[in-house]
Amino acid sequence: MNLQDKVIIVTGGGQGLGRVMAEHLASKGARLALLDLDLEKLDAAVSACTAHGIDARAYPCNVADEIQVIDAMTSIARDFGAIHGLINNAGILRDGFLLRMQNETLAKMSLNDWRSVIDVNLTGGFLCTREAAAKMVELKTPGTIINISSISRAGNIGQSNYSAAKAGVAAATVTWSKELARYGIRVAGIAPGFIETEMTLGMKPEALERVTAGIPLKRMGRADEIAHAAAFIFENDYYDGRILELDGGLRM
Repeated sequence: MNLQDKVIIVTGGGQGLGRVMAEHLASKGARLALLDLDLEKLDAAVSACTAHGIDARAYPCNVADEIQVIDAMTSIARDFGAIHGLINNAGILRDGFLLRMQNETLAKMSLNDWRSVIDVNLTGGFLCTREAAAKMVELKTPGTIINISSISRAGNIGQSNYSAAKAGVAAATVTWSKELARYGIRVAGIAPGFIETEMTLGMKPEALERVTAGIPLKRMGRADEIAHAAAFIFENDYYDGRILELDGGLRM
């Protein structure tokens, strides 16, 4: 896919990794539809993308809400006239142990913490993929969908909800690639390791040092390196049904 003038949707596009990927795609001439809940950051991201001379628009949306996703995808297809790509990037963390003794009291992960992570990280990807793919089929437009999984999909202590969601994202990527290929739609994924974002840089210095020490390349990844990977998947028409691992050699 040549990204020039292609319409790409980025969920969680108002900040962090989503914004960096959006700006990189804008630099390649893509037109951007950015979804996020933070309106101020969403508007700032749109402005940063349009600075590249392309059309970018904001769509406030909770990806875990079916009606909001349907409305957003309908609006994007109407506003741009096509949908060529989607990056399912929106995600949240609610880290915690399944069970943990604290001062002789047994603390448990709450059902809300479990459900909220599954709803946004997994169900959100399902809803956005379903609706974006449906528009691609209706408009007879081949396209590419990229799911952001994680190195944590293999299982990571303190992240049973996040690990389960990201493992589901990886499995769904393979399934959807097989189901949607007949319509000219490719589906692939990216599994980042520890990447420098607002979220990871907010970790305690000692925790950050321990994490970095365990990475063979001895540094965290950069958001622009993930953005380059996303562009590669869009541009390489034979990349399908696989998860591209970008973790500096780290394995969970």
